Amino acid sequence: MSNTNAIITAASRQKMVKARAGAITLPPITQMAFGNGGVDGQGNPISPSESATGLNNELLRKNIDGYTFPTTTSCRYTCTLSELELAGQNINEVGLIDSAGDFVAIKTMTNKGKDSDLEMTFTVDDIF
Repeated sequence: MSNTNAIITAASRQKMVKARAGAITLPPITQMAFGNGGVDGQGNPISPSESATGLNNELLRKNIDGYTFPTTTSCRYTCTLSELELAGQNINEVGLIDSAGDFVAIKTMTNKGKDSDLEMTFTVDDIF
């Protein structure tokens, strides 16, 4: 996640530095959240803040489908919305959540309309 519309949260950075020192065990990412508060009045993505503790307007939170390692320094998380989940909604913000319930990364984007007759799979890359 390496652009102005994607951030690693301060809470995540604090956990990472403590885990690297051996003071804590880093909680795994287990959920993805979806929201519709990630754009301004003109539909442009709003840059999320590293101090954010959640999405601007969370609509749904669910367990991730899984993850892969496309490179040695990145992890790709996926989560699929079923046909009926968020049908008729615009999705423009996504967050990764660890097993402790903390948002570790947030991405905003332009509106992605969700129709009721299709599944929609989101992927978020965590890149180091």
